[in-house]
Amino acid sequence: MAKISKTKKIPKQPLAVTAYETIVRKIICLEYQPSQHLEENQLVEELGIGRTPIREALVRLHGEKMVESHPKRGVIVRPITLQNTKAMFESMEIIELGMVKIALKKDCSNYIKKMKSSHKQVEKAIAANDVFEIVEANHEFHMNFAKCSQNEFLIRAVADVRSEAKRLSYLSYDNIIDPKRPIESHYMSVFKEHEQMIECLIEKKETRLKELIEKHIRTFKQRIIIFMTS
Repeated sequence: MAKISKTKKIPKQPLAVTAYETIVRKIICLEYQPSQHLEENQLVEELGIGRTPIREALVRLHGEKMVESHPKRGVIVRPITLQNTKAMFESMEIIELGMVKIALKKDCSNYIKKMKSSHKQVEKAIAANDVFEIVEANHEFHMNFAKCSQNEFLIRAVADVRSEAKRLSYLSYDNIIDPKRPIESHYMSVFKEHEQMIECLIEKKETRLKELIEKHIRTFKQRIIIFMTS
């Protein structure tokens, strides 16, 4: 008599996680606009998820500074302002350049492998023209670079800055900001710079790695400034 194979049931993730991931995606992709009011009843109806998971998701999003709470307006999507954007880029440059010297003194071979994996995910997302996945894979690449420092305070600081940068990354990757430069050209430039950053880490080239990081951030910053001021 043949044995009946038992298939393992894949446990469903908690509804609060589903709510969180759905809202995050909508915020990053700007379906929920900066300063937009997120009304609880509307979220329940739109996402088809109960009130308690929605509340748990909003608490988590508040902790990650993706949303803000105001006494009269309730929960709103965190605004994107010129002041905050300027501060974000200043912090990104100082922190990521500062990490280089520390990272190059450590054995970061394990994190370099993870950077290569994230790099491949960027490539796949570009091929699929999936802007959200480009943003997510790019975020993972830079977080793995931060982990090369093996310094929990620096990693936490990069996580804060890079989370703030996600919506701006989506703007950068989803818009033809410079008519003279096709978006595909921008994708390839980012992809190539990621490859060069990995090479510099492996070969311990401090000066060149810092130059790449400065160029990487400068390009990102210039695209956002053009977009916000046009």
